[in-house]
Parts: sequence; structure tokens; C-alpha cells
Amino acid sequence: MVEHDKKTLARMLDGDLSWEELKPIVSGRKDPNRFDVIMEILQEKVPWDEKIILPLHEHLYIVLKNGERIVKCDCGFEFGDYRVNWKTKCRVRVRDTMEQIEELYLKYMGCHPDWMELREYFCPGCLTLLDTESVPPGYPTVFNFLPDIDAFYENWLGRKAPDK
Repeated sequence: MVEHDKKTLARMLDGDLSWEELKPIVSGRKDPNRFDVIMEILQEKVPWDEKIILPLHEHLYIVLKNGERIVKCDCGFEFGDYRVNWKTKCRVRVRDTMEQIEELYLKYMGCHPDWMELREYFCPGCLTLLDTESVPPGYPTVFNFLPDIDAFYENWLGRKAPDK
């Protein structure tokens, strides 16, 4: 097993590796300390001090703040308890007319607004696009992922999760 240095893993997270460099990293056996190195890299990139305990989504992290696990954006905006759908705190743009849909898709290549709407979720703090959904009109906000943090740390990493 080849261990990858921090600089290479940082380049991987930034999308700066060629396919030839990336393929052995993602398809090979993982370094025993890879998670810790990735977490260290992510922590160094954010301007705040709360400990990242799990990356949740691009630009979003579950962090430990005052004994609570919350979702936080790169910019520092706090979405609250990680067990509550962070999208409910976002600024949302709904594309539900042909004109809005055709801003993204060629004519007749996108969905029809009677059948589907496109929702774009933006961070209220920095207006970064965090996620998109393509759902039937009136469909509830999709909750993408609710990790079992304690099980992940105990079963995958073999240690106790950061305290609440």
C-alpha cells in the first residue's frame, strides 16, 4: 500500500490531479490515516475554529460547536443541528417556467414545468450554490444524507466520535 502525502491529498481535494495521479488514490487501498489527513486539510481551509467532524457536502461540514453537532458552510454560516435538513435554511431559486428552464437547457432538452421544477439551494451567508434538485412541483425538500456519526467513527475508524 502506498501512503499519499498531505500535499497530494490537498491537490486531490482541489481537483488538481490528473486522472493518472487520481486513479490509484481513489481505487487503491486507503492509507490508515487518510481520514485524519483529509480532515486536517479541510480544517486548514476554513476561516473558523470549530472542529470539523465530518464533511457533509461540497462547502458544508458537520462541526462541533459548544457541544453540539451543527452544519456549517465554508463562509461560516451556521445551518443548525445536523439532523435537520440544512436546505430549509437556504435561499432557494425555483425554476418553474419554460423561460427559466431554457436558461439552462436547450429548447425541448429540459423538463416541462408542469411535470418538474428545478430548485437551486444557496448559502444565505455567501450565496454559494450548494445543491440542486429536480422534483415534481410541490414535492417536499429532499433530505440528501443523515450520517450516523457515532457508528462511522466506531465501526470505520475504530474510535469514539468527538464528544457532543
